[in-house]
Amino acid sequence: MRRRAVGRSALLSLGFLCGCHSYQIETTVENRTGAAIELLEVDYPSASFGSDKLAAGDDYHYRFQVRGEGPVKVQYSESASHRVRQMIGPEVSERQEGRLEIVLLPGGKAEFQQHLSPPPR
Repeated sequence: MRRRAVGRSALLSLGFLCGCHSYQIETTVENRTGAAIELLEVDYPSASFGSDKLAAGDDYHYRFQVRGEGPVKVQYSESASHRVRQMIGPEVSERQEGRLEIVLLPGGKAEFQQHLSPPPR
């Protein structure tokens, strides 16, 4: 009897562990603007992340999980002029996973390199 209870408990625990999958997007923001930036903010559906400062040539890494769907948006302030730059990137959806590289370029431009699973249907 005790052996059956232990077996059932082990199977139930294994089922919970196998049934859970955390869909995450690994993100790198690369500052290739040639100057330091301030107040970096990356918005995605349901949340955002960022940094107070990012020196020229530095990278910022973050992992996030999408709830809902919508575009990735990037905003930062140029340290020298305090000019605010805004860019809109790719659409992301819940249950997507993979990598997203955001390369900030001079003149308020950005490249978005995405290596993401297809959006669920």
